[in-house]
Amino acid sequence: MASGTFDFFSGSLRRFVSFRFILPNDSPVFLTEGNPCYERPMKTLYLLHGYSGGNADWILNSQIWDLSSKYNLCVICPSGENSFYLDGPQTGRNYATYVGEELVAYTRKTFGLSGRREDTFIGGLSMGGFGAIHTGLQFHDTFSKIFALSSALIIHNVKTMQPGFDDGMANYEYYRMVFGEPEKVVESRNNPETLVKEILAEKGAMPEFYLAVGTEDFLYKENQIFREFLESQKVPHVYKEGPGAHDFGFWNQHLEPAIQWMLEEKE
Repeated sequence: MASGTFDFFSGSLRRFVSFRFILPNDSPVFLTEGNPCYERPMKTLYLLHGYSGGNADWILNSQIWDLSSKYNLCVICPSGENSFYLDGPQTGRNYATYVGEELVAYTRKTFGLSGRREDTFIGGLSMGGFGAIHTGLQFHDTFSKIFALSSALIIHNVKTMQPGFDDGMANYEYYRMVFGEPEKVVESRNNPETLVKEILAEKGAMPEFYLAVGTEDFLYKENQIFREFLESQKVPHVYKEGPGAHDFGFWNQHLEPAIQWMLEEKE
């Protein structure tokens, strides 16, 4: 089991960046013998942190280390800062391109990972849940499955923001920089709903979705809006909810079920 921090120069972000990785390429025989996950090629999960977080969050606060070994799953944890993993017009702010294109290409080459769509997944929590959904849709030819926990699907909140707005997390200027002009955000490609409609119109490859949110989560309503949107568009998805707030107590309940769902192969 190899793990560590990797630094490389990102052309998308115009600077050196770091990501964490877990690579179960030398798991002991007592873990691999009789384990069907080691009878197939290793698969890869790009796992995104939330707002104010960092690329060590999942490793420090979840069982992802053990699950990586159990399921023969390489895990890549990039840093998205507070970008919502969106591309921006400002120099050094192409976070979607960084995660969904550049990082995938770099890690595939560096670690010898599978280049197949069906072996490549993306997931995240909160801001990272939004990022997983948006990045997975923007690069739908790369990612076959998306899991998103307590996703910060706040597009419909942003559209009504006015100068002077501050919700204690960030202010109007931040939301405008990240998402673009609020009055245009719903129709923009920063809205995952727009990307879903584009893929359907083009008859493209739609990623599969696993969504989960706690009933006490402050983002519960926002997740219902997106779930209802997927239903209206007849996009297949798995939706889970239950008692829980916006914390690793809830996210850890759904991490292994989400991974098991990702690894399911249709007949």
